[in-house]
Amino acid sequence: MSSNDTYQDPLNSRYSSNEMKYLFSPRNRFSTWRKLWIWLAESEKELGLDISDEAIEQMKAHQVIQDDEFKVAAEEEKKRRHDVMAHVHTYGLKAPAAAGIIHWGATSCYCTDNADLIFLRDGLDLLLPKLATVIEKLSSFANTYKSLPCLGYTHLQPAQLTTVGKRACLWIQDLLKDLKNLERAREDLRFRGVKGTTGSQASFLQIFDGDHSKVEQLDELVTKKAGFESAYIISSQTYSRKVDADVLNALSSFGATCEHIGQAIRLLASFKELEEPFESTQIGSSAMAYKRNPMRSERLCSLGRKLRNLGADASATYAAQWMERTLDDSAIRRMCLPQAFLCADASLILLNNISSGLVVYPAVIEKRVNAELPFMATENIIMALVKKGVSRQDAHEEIRVLSHQAGAEVKQNGRDNDLIDRIRNTEFFKPIHAELDDLLKPETFTGRAPEQVEAFYAREVSKALEKYVKEGSLQVQETAELFV
Repeated sequence: MSSNDTYQDPLNSRYSSNEMKYLFSPRNRFSTWRKLWIWLAESEKELGLDISDEAIEQMKAHQVIQDDEFKVAAEEEKKRRHDVMAHVHTYGLKAPAAAGIIHWGATSCYCTDNADLIFLRDGLDLLLPKLATVIEKLSSFANTYKSLPCLGYTHLQPAQLTTVGKRACLWIQDLLKDLKNLERAREDLRFRGVKGTTGSQASFLQIFDGDHSKVEQLDELVTKKAGFESAYIISSQTYSRKVDADVLNALSSFGATCEHIGQAIRLLASFKELEEPFESTQIGSSAMAYKRNPMRSERLCSLGRKLRNLGADASATYAAQWMERTLDDSAIRRMCLPQAFLCADASLILLNNISSGLVVYPAVIEKRVNAELPFMATENIIMALVKKGVSRQDAHEEIRVLSHQAGAEVKQNGRDNDLIDRIRNTEFFKPIHAELDDLLKPETFTGRAPEQVEAFYAREVSKALEKYVKEGSLQVQETAELFV
């Protein structure tokens, strides 16, 4: 049967990167199990157990599972209804000298759970530099447009002016929270280690004839070989599913950020103030050839929505675990863990692509500002009149009447806002006629927005990205490619 005849997860077939897809692939999963068995056998041998050099050599020679072995393992699993034992058998066929000692003293979760912790660690290591890169790219965008005045919106109604760069900093600030959440999740990860069937290490204590120090050394040796600084001292048959919940909650929160940013870009695109990248051969609509639909941001919202809901799967699974373990966690974790990482990866590809080519239309922004600015300037005009000795109450009333007249022209007749022309043609306002142009300069309405953008990058963004700069993992010169 062709792959075209079976369902394909879009995260795998359309959206995610090759490195993330490989991380959660069957080959990497089962090859990681084999690594774990090698590390266990090596450590047991180092601590005095009777394991031959030939056994270790054969295991290492066949550490990467080959295509023909998948069929053997599948047939064995169908017969035994046990995936780990099917792969113990399959590995033993390739490493016959080790067949009797593979998985010695271990329980299935030695393979499955330790492998999952490796995948969580490596997955976060893939995501974090990508997120840092997006933050740096958006920061560059924010700096470029830190002083460009634009309408602010509260309740999605025109409000006091802000700047294009300051608005982007709102997105960056939330992404910094996501970066910190994912870094914390990464730093908190530990290895399950070598713990036995219910976490008591009883089987290993038996193997080492009651020598507690050797059991502890075994745990430490395998943990070190796996690249972890420490292992959980306490575990049940599994590592606590609270770990999954913590990691996926951080990813879920990032998903909410993605949807939030995507929606903002879509709204600004509808105002024609901002546009995501649009390629010369891209088709916006199959029927309306003129359209430039924000498909990237729409996809970002869609993936973000999926991602932010996956955290609930992990939390519910943790809550439902009974005593030392129940297997009702297995099927859902096979789906939600890879999906969360592939979804986050796909979202970061989109964010990278979008932030690499955001298009700003200053003329449209200025037009929209000018349409609303007269109303926003009324308080400045009143204050200027008061300085000239005019009664504030009288000024307020005159402005109120003219504002309502201008508003009626805009709403009822579809005309431009002519409030300033009305003010210029009204004798009452003659004392400040010469000052009107200065009172209407948009940059006088943006407060400290440009300075805030600069301070934000210097005090927070640059510090958060410092380690990624030092390790050279920022890819700011590259634009992530969309596969579809």
